[in-house]
Amino acid sequence: MPNVVLTELHHSLVMTKWGWTPWMLLFTLSGSLSLVTVYQPPVLAAARGGDVTMHCELRLSQNEIILNSPVLYWLFLEEANTENSQLWNPSAAYKERVRLLDDEQKSLNKSILLRNVQWADSGRYQCKLSVTIQGSGSFRRSGNQTTLKVYEPIVFTLSGHNDSLLRCEVNATQDAGFALTVTRDGFILQTDSAEGVVEARPYVTLSETASVRGRGEYECQLRLGKDLITKSIFHANRPAGESGGAEDRAAESVHPEPWILYSALLLVPVVVLLSLLISMLMQR
Repeated sequence: MPNVVLTELHHSLVMTKWGWTPWMLLFTLSGSLSLVTVYQPPVLAAARGGDVTMHCELRLSQNEIILNSPVLYWLFLEEANTENSQLWNPSAAYKERVRLLDDEQKSLNKSILLRNVQWADSGRYQCKLSVTIQGSGSFRRSGNQTTLKVYEPIVFTLSGHNDSLLRCEVNATQDAGFALTVTRDGFILQTDSAEGVVEARPYVTLSETASVRGRGEYECQLRLGKDLITKSIFHANRPAGESGGAEDRAAESVHPEPWILYSALLLVPVVVLLSLLISMLMQR
């Protein structure tokens, strides 16, 4: 995925809001214009180890009467071995990881749930539907493909070399259009960015570094295009320019009152008065 005094914080997963991109097919049935549409979102983002809904929906014009239960084929297009590329019905590679969300046979919603997403799941997916419509017979239509992009939780903490710098880092699918943004109290900060690609790994590490500019709420956001995917927040309680150590990584330090010292200071005049009183009594 992924609080100077800083409070350690939370990660919130936010799914992408990219709109539907339909593939529309027009054809003439019984002398009238008919519309068959298979909907798939163009892009989905999912946290590694989490679950993601792979949307697929068949829509028909009002004139159409479907005669059979739509037959669904879900394919992972990046898999060269076609025997292992089928999500539905699940092949051995996806067994126990894929579930159809709507079990109603004649439902036009053929979305599936992909569990325990891994780096290897990054890539293009396509749903295909075979249907039989009154007056037109049987045919198959395909969606316009969905690209699944994977990321890990954000790590947002003080730089190990400089405690006046915040470092935000996240691993995400390579060439995925992901971007990091650091804000303070809602305002975007100027940052120093870095991006490293490690060969033989299916992800890229994105990194942004921003200066701590006094008290406030600092937020690191992972975005895919204009959509917020996930974020991590720190609360800074130390004035700008004031140095701090490891104790500043938690909530503002609360030191216990020196009650022993206070008690000792109060006892001094009491002891002096008692000594004077005893001395006066002895002189009598």
